[in-house]
Amino acid sequence: MTATTFSPATFESTVAVLRTGYETLARHLAELPHTIERAVSRPWVPGWFGAAVRHATDGLRALCRDVLSTVGEMLEGAAAPVLFAVRALDWSREVGGPASGVAGTVHPNALRATLTWQGEAASAYRAAVAGQSAAAGQVHTIASAVSTSLVTCATAGLAFYIAMGLIVAKVVAAVVVVVAALGSIAFSWAGVLYAIEEAGVTLAMALSALTAFTAAQMAATGALLNLTNAAENLTVYPSGHWPRGVA
Repeated sequence: MTATTFSPATFESTVAVLRTGYETLARHLAELPHTIERAVSRPWVPGWFGAAVRHATDGLRALCRDVLSTVGEMLEGAAAPVLFAVRALDWSREVGGPASGVAGTVHPNALRATLTWQGEAASAYRAAVAGQSAAAGQVHTIASAVSTSLVTCATAGLAFYIAMGLIVAKVVAAVVVVVAALGSIAFSWAGVLYAIEEAGVTLAMALSALTAFTAAQMAATGALLNLTNAAENLTVYPSGHWPRGVA
């Protein structure tokens, strides 16, 4: 996996839509109590009907508050996935690439001196520098693990934000329908109930968001595990130190 599997432009667009949905939902939620009271306070609306409408819309308002709370927390960390992708490129270009170059350059088979230098001293020299290439190669391996892990987390984060964006759009659209139904001169109990039912987040949408969230958590756990394994692999580092390159 490389940084090209994550699109910062797509993510930023997703966040922009999510932020707009958040602001729209917050505005409608603030207006909803007044809209309800205006609707049920009409002279021809019986008291029991008004109480039933208030009770039915309580669930909708609770859903809106829960969605706003979750999305608000998400927006606080919205920069993280893009930062992950940027840092993945940094690790690949500024650490992994140079380390790979060093590993190839100092490999015993690539050293020019050993092409004509023969004897015990030359053999001792080759043995002494052999660890340098492996050590530099391990740096490249660690950099690759970090880069891959960061992109994995960024991609999982994007999927989660997209799933939550769909939920917010669903709730916003439904609240608009509820407000319109309550504001209608000939609004009916059935019409209000239908509008509120439409506001409900479907099981498929909830499962999609949960799946995306779980994937994001698993990606973070996997990233930590991969990085830890790569960093603690001391096979090429005697006693945890860079190998000495002298005969």
